[in-house]
Amino acid sequence: MKIALVQESPVIGDVQGNVRLLQAAISSAADRGADLAVCCELAITGYPPRDYLDRREFILEQRAALDSLAGACAIPTLVGFIDHREISGHLHLFNAAACIEDGRVVDIVHKTLLPTYDVFDERRYFTPGAKRKLTTLAGLRIGVSICEDIWNDKEYWSALRYDIDPLEELVAMKPDILINLSASPYSANKPATRRKLLQAQARKCKLPLVMVNQIGAHDDLVFDGGSMAFDSSGQVVARCSEFSTDCLLVDFDKDSHELSGPAGNADDLSETCETQSGLNALILGLKDYCRKCGFSSVILGLSGGIDSALTAAIASAALGPDKVYAVALPSKYSSEHSLDDAEELARNMGIHYQVISIEDTVDAIERSLAPAFADCQEDVTEENIQARARGIILMALSNKFGHLLLNTGNKSEVAVGYCTLYGDMCGGLSVLSDVFKTEVYRMSNEINRRAGRAVIPESTITKAPSAELRPGQVDQDSLPPYELLDSLLQRYIEDHESAASLYNDFDRETVDRVLQLVRRSEFKRYQLAPGIKIRSKAFGPGRRMPLAHRSRC
Repeated sequence: MKIALVQESPVIGDVQGNVRLLQAAISSAADRGADLAVCCELAITGYPPRDYLDRREFILEQRAALDSLAGACAIPTLVGFIDHREISGHLHLFNAAACIEDGRVVDIVHKTLLPTYDVFDERRYFTPGAKRKLTTLAGLRIGVSICEDIWNDKEYWSALRYDIDPLEELVAMKPDILINLSASPYSANKPATRRKLLQAQARKCKLPLVMVNQIGAHDDLVFDGGSMAFDSSGQVVARCSEFSTDCLLVDFDKDSHELSGPAGNADDLSETCETQSGLNALILGLKDYCRKCGFSSVILGLSGGIDSALTAAIASAALGPDKVYAVALPSKYSSEHSLDDAEELARNMGIHYQVISIEDTVDAIERSLAPAFADCQEDVTEENIQARARGIILMALSNKFGHLLLNTGNKSEVAVGYCTLYGDMCGGLSVLSDVFKTEVYRMSNEINRRAGRAVIPESTITKAPSAELRPGQVDQDSLPPYELLDSLLQRYIEDHESAASLYNDFDRETVDRVLQLVRRSEFKRYQLAPGIKIRSKAFGPGRRMPLAHRSRC
């Protein structure tokens, strides 16, 4: 028999649209000879629906949509949805898989392990499944699990998050096959970790295993797809595309109880490098954010620096160059080479480009403030006026023409507060807020490699980074070299290392100064536009630090 791995991109809350999407994919799979279709976790609602789950009408709507899908399914199907039960007068919700056959839901499986770490908050909404069971569908005894349920393998992890291993209990019931419905978001190196974990599970359980993962982006999260099928020895026999929709058919032999895939589909299991996959995630994240929020074009300030250059390149790849509007906003401190680089980049990419000077705007603001500042020395305040003048102009253009304003700040700058509230922090989406500065350079080189030419001018990549807010300014006047800074930030923010540990490898004064900057800048990050998560610990929902605090940890 043939099993279809239906890797689709649902939109959160668009239950009718999602059902149409799934129905078309399942019908197409049936026409290609599939006997069983497997969809992703919460495919009816999109994942994660968050506080939509507080709305009873939403719960009822998606259940009715599931019944509609069931009536239209040409073949048996597994699909994720939200089950609800009245228990002791209270509505309990379950992250669930519906087993569809003969035009109706014949069985329901509840998710057992509900993650509450990083970006996940499932215990806020869902009740865990009370017991494990096999389900029979298309003549197969299937051990159905949902995403996190398959991640608690005591032989793979040195420390476990849960006392229960749902997969272990399912295997004891002797299923024919294991099937996992997932909505597992992307982060650096996670596709490789996911594959190795699932290989280990299939090998340990001595059972074939199918995992179908969600594709697409929702707000800060990007789902990379990469759905896979494994034989009972843990070998990958088939895998879907990463960062794009797909529907792949694999063969299950009922006599040998083994899976096999299309010839050559899983021959190359080499992992895309972190820079390449991270860039792909950013492109998909921006593309889906615009598509799902109703934006058809974007605008950004193009300074001639590398951050805005990379942001423009990502936008061009995501939406097409004709949908990207770049504005150079020179001040009296802007260098000629920066304007030249910005113009060359726009010409290379074929994006819209214009120049609007901020000199008159800044002069007018400074004249207005002159009486109040009469006895004051110039300091960072005047620099911030320049950044805020640019923000006013970009926001005005965004408002007037309906473009989404892209914030171009990178993770290194955002971490230490090297950014101006209501200035260069303006924007509806922070494209690079989870990309360290050193990675910005690697991604820029990758852009040029893909294009086969220097789309991003070589001078933009090689010159010393500068905000150009005062004469001769460069970033390293006030920050450590980015190679050092990024290493320190990664270990502190993502690896949770203590200052005492960092002292072993970094100068104590540098550690103390950087950590103080990180702690003092929390209020800025609290007001930052949503970013696209591509690393293990991103600013935003995955890192919840208090604003008012006195800890030095």
